[in-house]
This record gives sequence, structure tokens and C-alpha cells, in this order.
Amino acid sequence: MTLSNLFSILLPPKAGLSFCRAVVLLFMACNCQAIELLYWPSSNTEEIKLAEILVSEWNELHPDIYVKMQPIPATQSSEEVLLSAIVSKTTPDICSNILPAIMGRFVKSKAVISLDRFKDGEKVIVGRTGAKLADRFRSKDGKLYQIPWKSNPVMLAYNKEIFKSLKLEPPKTYSEFMHVAKSINSDENGDGISDHWAMAVSIKTIWYQRLFDFYPFYAAATGGKTLLKDDKAIFNNNEAVAVMKFFGEGFEKQYFPMLGFSGNIFVDGKTAMSIVGPWVIKYYQRLNPDFKFDFAPIPVPDNHKGHVYTYGDPKNIVIFSTTKYPDEAWEFIKFLISKKADLKLLEITNQIPTRANVANDMYFKSFFKKNPLLRKVARQADYVVPMDESSHLVQIMDIISSQFEAAAVYRVITPEESIKQAAEKVQNIYDYW
Repeated sequence: MTLSNLFSILLPPKAGLSFCRAVVLLFMACNCQAIELLYWPSSNTEEIKLAEILVSEWNELHPDIYVKMQPIPATQSSEEVLLSAIVSKTTPDICSNILPAIMGRFVKSKAVISLDRFKDGEKVIVGRTGAKLADRFRSKDGKLYQIPWKSNPVMLAYNKEIFKSLKLEPPKTYSEFMHVAKSINSDENGDGISDHWAMAVSIKTIWYQRLFDFYPFYAAATGGKTLLKDDKAIFNNNEAVAVMKFFGEGFEKQYFPMLGFSGNIFVDGKTAMSIVGPWVIKYYQRLNPDFKFDFAPIPVPDNHKGHVYTYGDPKNIVIFSTTKYPDEAWEFIKFLISKKADLKLLEITNQIPTRANVANDMYFKSFFKKNPLLRKVARQADYVVPMDESSHLVQIMDIISSQFEAAAVYRVITPEESIKQAAEKVQNIYDYW
């Protein structure tokens, strides 16, 4: 019998939650231990605040299943922390900062439990996300080891005041983008170098930078394809070449700056566009409360038809196999992905719940009415792709990043050759490793 069941017998019907909590503490003092779960959320400021609120509510409502919240330890990347914890068997019971692309390594090492073990596992997950989106997160064995939680669709942000002053509309296609970029770029002192640029694109070769330029544009150009299928590199195609040509033209015509800057060059008005996700909203507001910007879909090739997809920058939830209390952990997760919790996710972090048709869900209507910018992002969330699940993710993106530098930034090889070489190198990983 759990403490909750015991209290329902012993306590008066109108006993308050605070009173129940006090009784639990008394029982614990008498060595009547409640179940304790360790939960690791992101170390991001807004997500810590969200976790503190949700965990506090849970602990008030469930005095016999105490959740201890500890932000994931800060280091170069949360993935490194988690992989290290798996090796040392010091993983938490639950973590909500999981990059889906590394799930293959977790599953292979049997570090996470399959959610099919729960009678309502499939029903809860598919009921929230829809079958099509849930299937994108299934592992190769057909099982779901992760709970799709939140998405940050990468979109084109643009400075409303600059666009209005130049009577421009956000570009939908590559040719429209180049027309807009030409109108924005200016060389005020006549030294042959632009003083204002169309858009900032990172020239750094760090692997994750390509998740915010090449990859969302590739997802958009291909109608939602990823880089791999059945351990085969499938991105040696016309769309990938078109994306590389697009960025190459932008650098060649100086629409993208090659210089380093202090501060945020988008908020400071040095560039008119940026490739970002909804996490920037609160950040930009802190930098400049008067800054006016809007979101638009990622531009696509001129002959593109159909929906415009993008990289969803998702983070999901798992239960690690080191847990002693999988059933209780699953109950806590269901609390984390409830509509009430999803509303708090929107309000506190401005990130989008991985929930089917969330932009039109009546439960969130009032929120989106007050936050039309986020409703735009929520609509895009129905058309997002994750990264492929691969234990070679970093190496794959390193390869693409090197080719991006050679073909787009410095243009020492052709876009066709860069994509061909990248696909061959990625395929070699699967053929010979």
C-alpha cells in the first residue's frame, strides 16, 4: 500500500495538501521512506524555472513519490554528460534534455527503457503527437524509447522596421531572398565592404552550426527529408546542391558578413535577417525591449511545391534503465506532458510542445491570442524534422561542415563536388566502421 492510499484511509476527507505534506515528512522522520526520483532538466534558465514549478506541483500532489530536480550538470554538451553518466551508471531516473539523434547509442547500450512496457505508453505518446510525428522518433526495432516533448522550429527571423522602411516582404524563395538581400546590403563609406548585411551565417566549422543553416534549408528544400535512410547517405541530390549554391552566392555577394562582431548583430540592426528558433524571443526582449521582429518560413528553391519543412531542434524525455521505479517515473512523465504542463512550457520558455495541431488547440487559444508570434512558430511545428538517429551524428555533421566551409564560405570547390564528397565520406562511416 502506498502512502497516498494509507492517507486516504487515515486522513479526514478535507485535509489540505500542506497538511498531507506535513504528515509525509513526519512519516519519513519515522523511517517510513517515500519513493524518490531524480529528474534532470536542461540547465537553461527558463527550463530550470519551469522544472522547479512543475516538480513543486507534483510533490504537493504526490507526497509518496518525491521528485528531486537537479539541472543537468553544465559542461561542453549535455550529450557528453549523459554518455559519461551511462558509463558510470550514475544516470538520473528521468531526463528531459535528450537529443533524439543520439538515442541509437542509448538504446544499443540498453541505457533507457522501452515505453512499450507501459500499458498506456503508445496511447499516451501517439495521442499527444499524432502517429506520423511519433513514428519519426521510433528506434530501428520499432519501439519508442523517448517521449517527444518539445520542438524549436528553426525559422527565418526578420527585422520588421528594416523591411518596412525598404518596402520589402519576407522572402519565400531563393530568388526572392537574393532580391531582398541586394536591397538591404549597403556600403556607406565606399570601401567595398558592406556596412549592413542581409543575414548572419556562421563561418565556424563546429558541427552544430550546420543545424542552423545548411540542415534547415535542406529539410525545407527536400520537403522534409533527412540525411540518412537505412544507414545509407541519401543527400547527394539536386536539393542539397541548391542549398550549397544558395549559401555560396550569399557569401560571394557579401550578403553574409565574414567579420566578427561584439553584441548581437541582428538586434543591433547590422543584419536584417537571422536563422533562429523561438528560444530567441525572451533573449531579444532582454537585449532590447523595443526591437520588432517577426518569423517567416525558411526560403525554398524557386520550383518548390508543397509544405515548407524545417529542422525542429527537438528535445525529448527518457527513463533510464538504472531507475528502481519505472512505473512511478512514467506517471511523473505523464504529468510533465499534460496540457496544463505544456501551457507552462509555452508561457515560461516560449518553446513549442510536441503536440499535434497545437496552434489550433482550443486549450492554448488564449495564450496564442496574446502571443501571435509564437502561434506562427507553433504552426511551423507541424512541419519539422529531427536529425537522423545515429551514433555518428557529430562526425556526419563535421563532414558536412567542412564541405560547407570549402564550397559555400570560401568557394574552393563546386557545390556539386562538395555534396558528392560529403555523401561518400558519410557512407564510408557505415560501410567500414
